[in-house]
Amino acid sequence: MDWQADGYDVIVAVSGASGASLGVAVLDRLTALRVRVHLVVTDSGERTLAHEIGPEAHGRMLLKAHRCYDNKDIGAAIASGSFPVSGMIIAPCSMKTLASIATGVSGNLVARAADVQLKERRRLVLMTRETPLHLGHLRNMTSVTEMGAIVMPPVPAFYHRPRSIEDITDHLACRGIDLLGLSLSHQARAWTGEAASNQPKIAIGSAPKSRA
Repeated sequence: MDWQADGYDVIVAVSGASGASLGVAVLDRLTALRVRVHLVVTDSGERTLAHEIGPEAHGRMLLKAHRCYDNKDIGAAIASGSFPVSGMIIAPCSMKTLASIATGVSGNLVARAADVQLKERRRLVLMTRETPLHLGHLRNMTSVTEMGAIVMPPVPAFYHRPRSIEDITDHLACRGIDLLGLSLSHQARAWTGEAASNQPKIAIGSAPKSRA
C-alpha cells in the first residue's frame, strides 16, 4: 500500500544471524529505488556486519538510510501503528528475532516494529537464517505465517546462473523486496522457461567435471 503521495517508507532491520550482506543489499536496492528506509540494526547484527563485511559496514548503512533508530528505543516512531509505512523486511532474521515475533514479546524495537506490521495488516518479510531447523524453529515459522508474515529463507536460485556471491545475494534481496508488494517494477529476474534459458553455463568456483 502506498501511504505517501511522494513515495514509500519501508523498515529494514538487520539482526544477528549470518548473512549480514542480505541487509546491505536490501538497503542498497531500496535506496536506489528512492524508497525511504527506516533502519534498525541490533547489537548482534552490528557485530555480524563487522565480522562478515568489515568494521565500516554499519556506518555505511547509517549514511544511506533515510532515518536510523536504536534497537532499544521502544518509543521510536516506527513502534506505533499510527506511523505510516508500507511494510518491513528483516534481513537476515535470526531465530531469536523470529521467536520474539512469534510469541508477541516486543522486548526491542525490531520485535515491536514487526508486531506493529502484523497488527496493522502490513507486509512483513522475514529472511530467516538458520540450518538445520529444530521443531521450535519450524513452529515459530508456522506461527508468524498464520499471523500474516512471509517467511523467506534466503535459499539461492541458480536458474539465472549467477557469476558471483554478490549476484546470489542481490537476487535474494530483490526477491525479498518484491514480496513487500510495493507498486514498483519487478526487481528479481524472473524464470522465463527452460527454452529461454539456453545460455552457456557459468561455473562458480571449482566443481567436479563429471558426476559419473
